[in-house]
Amino acid sequence: MSESRELSLFTSFPAQDYMHQAAEIDTAVARVLRAGHFVLGPEVAAFEAEFATFIGTEHAIGVASGTDAIEILLRALEIGRGARVVLPSHTAVACASAVSRAGAEPLFVDVDPATCTLCPEALDHLLASPAGQTVKAVLAVHLYGQPVDWTALKAVTDKHRIVLLEDCAQAHGARFQGRMVGGLGLAAAFSFYPTKNLGAIGDGGAVTTNDAALAKRVRSLRQYGWQTRYVSECEGINSRLDELQAAVLRVKLRTLPWQLQQRRDLASAYARGLAGICGVQAPSARTGCEHAWHLYVIQCEARDALMKHLNECGVPTAVHYPAAIHQQPGYALAARQSPHLRRTDEVVRHILTLPLHPYLTHEAVAVVCRAIREFADTQPVQ
Repeated sequence: MSESRELSLFTSFPAQDYMHQAAEIDTAVARVLRAGHFVLGPEVAAFEAEFATFIGTEHAIGVASGTDAIEILLRALEIGRGARVVLPSHTAVACASAVSRAGAEPLFVDVDPATCTLCPEALDHLLASPAGQTVKAVLAVHLYGQPVDWTALKAVTDKHRIVLLEDCAQAHGARFQGRMVGGLGLAAAFSFYPTKNLGAIGDGGAVTTNDAALAKRVRSLRQYGWQTRYVSECEGINSRLDELQAAVLRVKLRTLPWQLQQRRDLASAYARGLAGICGVQAPSARTGCEHAWHLYVIQCEARDALMKHLNECGVPTAVHYPAAIHQQPGYALAARQSPHLRRTDEVVRHILTLPLHPYLTHEAVAVVCRAIREFADTQPVQ
């Protein structure tokens, strides 16, 4: 296969997403520009209502980013100075950043190596330890689009009387036992970064909840703590989803169910193509759940060599994430206060993200699987 042909198989998701919906997006953007109302107007209100309906919650509150969504949610719950928030270390650093910005301290817990999501047993052990005595919340990250084991985690947090919150930044459209993530517990945070399953053309985020009082506090905090214009009832911030992003998200929300099905079909094709390859562990959906397949992440002991081989074959790859948060210098203090994360350390060395988005072809998946099989055939038998 020629290099130009290989490149054409692996196009950028945000660009393709725009091209496939360009006419509708351009119309939506023009509508906002002509209206001349650019911040917290009718487009935001309409998107919030439509997104809440999609998730199945009473409220969705648009904010400026997924990071802000976590911070504002914690502040609305008065989880700040003197409190700790537990989260997996194997996730985007934005999660820990948001906790710190809210005034709380992040505390890391180990993951289940099969799903890369927060381990209920590790969480229970941490909350029962001295370090867990000041924990006020647990942030459960539906990583890569894989729903966490919500039932088991909820049993642990109920036992310790801790609030369990969702980070759905990578899981738009995922379901846990028939229930849409984002509506499983008290509240959830979403990101609409351009590469997400539901992505804007810049930053954006939202908080979803069924709690009317909590929703009111989130709305106030996102705009300086106002309830009456220009009068701050509390110290808020400026974190408003703008009208242009909301208009674009309204267009993309209508195609999200189709896109999710495409992702699931391609993930199934990968599973078939990777079956039986020695040294490669393909991801799988948790039993009784619907994975959103934001990312398709395999595990391979020879990860770096495989990554090099795939890149030489014209297959783009990435590592999400090359360093767990507790391994990063900026979070050295939180790492020292957290338990040893043996399984997280192991997972980080082996993960590799393969191309996956709704506009990828089955031919492209076959090319990737063939290249991985060729690599595996050159490896010594263990």
